[in-house]
Amino acid sequence: MPGMWWVVGAAGVLGLVSAYLIWTAGRVQRLQVRAESAARALDAHLLRRAAAAAVLAEQRYGVELYAAARIALDAVPEEREAAENDLTRQLRVVRLDPDDPACGAVIAASRRLALARQVHTDLVRDARSARGRPVVRLFRMGRGRQWPRYFDIDDPTLTPRRDVTTG
Repeated sequence: MPGMWWVVGAAGVLGLVSAYLIWTAGRVQRLQVRAESAARALDAHLLRRAAAAAVLAEQRYGVELYAAARIALDAVPEEREAAENDLTRQLRVVRLDPDDPACGAVIAASRRLALARQVHTDLVRDARSARGRPVVRLFRMGRGRQWPRYFDIDDPTLTPRRDVTTG
């Protein structure tokens, strides 16, 4: 009978370790899925901003802004960061009037993009941290999925500029 307590204790410890490993695997999976969802949301916001910038360029601002917007819309994933940085630089050059609906759409899309990029960065950081833990690497809990990647672009938030006449 005294040896039975060792068996019960070992079974309890084994149960706790198993529960921890199952919980950890579920957490890694959830973080990976959330990071992938955030990447899709970020991509959608990038497309919305580029489309709004293309409409604005067609209406008012000319060839350079339109070219940057079209390049951002048509960019392949490997060239996306550079195209988006170029579009951000082009948008910072023009004067955006928040009272104009086309300019307001670009400003709003840029703000939403900044928020989506921050959410994406936070989720990628958490997923990479979870996948980098020794237990996760030892049991290969993240296999079958690529490591989440950061999307590194300039801050896309635009500040509207108004023409101020001094009298």
